[in-house]
Amino acid sequence: MKNAVVLLSGGIDSATTLAIARDAGYACHALSFDYGQRHIAELDAAERVAEALGAVSHRVLRLDLNTIGGSALTEACIAVPETPGEGIPVTYVPARNTVFLSLALGLAEVLDARDLFIGVTAVDYSGYPDCRPAFIEAFERLARVATKAGVEGAEFQVHAPLIELDKAGIIRAGSALGVDYGLTVSCYQADVKGRACGVCDSCRFRREGFARAGIPDPTRYR
Repeated sequence: MKNAVVLLSGGIDSATTLAIARDAGYACHALSFDYGQRHIAELDAAERVAEALGAVSHRVLRLDLNTIGGSALTEACIAVPETPGEGIPVTYVPARNTVFLSLALGLAEVLDARDLFIGVTAVDYSGYPDCRPAFIEAFERLARVATKAGVEGAEFQVHAPLIELDKAGIIRAGSALGVDYGLTVSCYQADVKGRACGVCDSCRFRREGFARAGIPDPTRYR
């Protein structure tokens, strides 16, 4: 089995991505981040998902993105929007996926892995620039020139298996692979028990996804 590093937030998309990587025959090393996010309950969800889906290992790396700020997810003084708006919302965390994939790339070098998995989608999403195919392609090019393994000829591949799927398609794909979405947390402002607010962008995409997929929504709302 080939090693792969899988970014795991504890939400629907990353859980589905882990299931897809496992189903493809990879030995999955899950990587989560405690980066100062207000929805810290997602880390408990990530632990549950990693265990349920048979990750070989699960690391939680601690960062302090509060020092940078600039996002409703890392600054308590910025409110999480509860209605759809125009443009990229304040829940965007500056350069988050670039930072996360860079650290996943470092772990991949240590594990002699050449495959990274990330659960981004460019369909039902909030317009974040680091969730688009152009970003994934650019990061693969970076990996070839930014690492010892890359300059010695290794070909890193960043897998984004959900990038062209809407939320309903993601839920159907994960359900077919046995993902228990009751273990996941998606809400941007979930409480300490993991209960969702039901009104943020992430909750809206999740709720609508289950409805369109025709699958009962296991989300616990407060």
